[in-house]
Amino acid sequence: AGVLLVISCATAFTPAVNPVSMLRSRAAAVSTVGRHARSLRTRQSVGLRMVQTPLNPTATPTTTPENICDLATADGIWYLEQILTAKVYDVCIETALQEMSRLSERVGNSILVKREDTQPVFSFKLRGAYNMIANLPQAQLDKGIVTASAGNHAQGVAMSAKHLGCRAIIAMPTVTPAIKVNSVRRLGAEVVLIGENFDETKAYALEVSAREGMVFIPPFDHPLVIAGQGTIGMEILRQCTKPIDAIFVPVGGGGLIA
Repeated sequence: AGVLLVISCATAFTPAVNPVSMLRSRAAAVSTVGRHARSLRTRQSVGLRMVQTPLNPTATPTTTPENICDLATADGIWYLEQILTAKVYDVCIETALQEMSRLSERVGNSILVKREDTQPVFSFKLRGAYNMIANLPQAQLDKGIVTASAGNHAQGVAMSAKHLGCRAIIAMPTVTPAIKVNSVRRLGAEVVLIGENFDETKAYALEVSAREGMVFIPPFDHPLVIAGQGTIGMEILRQCTKPIDAIFVPVGGGGLIA
């Protein structure tokens, strides 16, 4: 019998590389990073400055190269440090690692589920959105933020903006269910219903970003978003005292598996 861990309850994906072994070996090799990370907690923005790439509707906002790696160059050491110093717990909770006792009995394994559905917006997406937004300099927060989403990321961005006191424009496809639109509006964000599909909606959000100088908050493909979601892995390693044989991760856009 072994320990199997499920994050959420959708289509499962088993990574080719055991992420637990990788993280544990990485953590052991860079213990100095942990000490450095604790000192970083006292800094307002962990020394990271975000800048908007202007007048390019297809570009994803980047960070100044002297302060942060981009997706192509960020390595495990950098991500480990960012996970240890992530700001997510300003708004997120450390979710329970709950045993599924009946299913465990049926399959003869210990099966645990990471209860990200108990976050304030009922999704892990709040972690990454808030971590990126909270690292923006005040001058950028004063200009506001923009994103495109039809669901959980939209609520994560809206709640983050409300907590940090900045303007948020959320572009959502015209076919978005009213219950999702209303949830975002209740959090204080400005909702723009535009586009018949997500690509059209995202194109509008990027246009607003370039025109107004507002940072676009992507749902998954930004290092600080990835680091925010990575706090889930950190919690799992702390909460589970037994060796983990496999972690099953639902993959849609890739925000969680990243």
